[in-house]
Amino acid sequence: METRPTTDLSAVAKAYNGIDRNAFLFGWTPQAEIWNGRLAAIGFLAYLLWDLAGFSVLRDVLHIIGY
Repeated sequence: METRPTTDLSAVAKAYNGIDRNAFLFGWTPQAEIWNGRLAAIGFLAYLLWDLAGFSVLRDVLHIIGY
């Protein structure tokens, strides 16, 4: 089995465009898409927790329009 220093990235980590896939890059890059998905998941979870706490904006809006 090959041993590597802890600072080396695996071949899979650089598979997207030769750059670390966890790098925070701006623009139309695969890294930006990964971060967009991660932040969207955090936002969705935050909304679910906010809704469970009783501060639902969606429920209030649907109550106003009669549903």
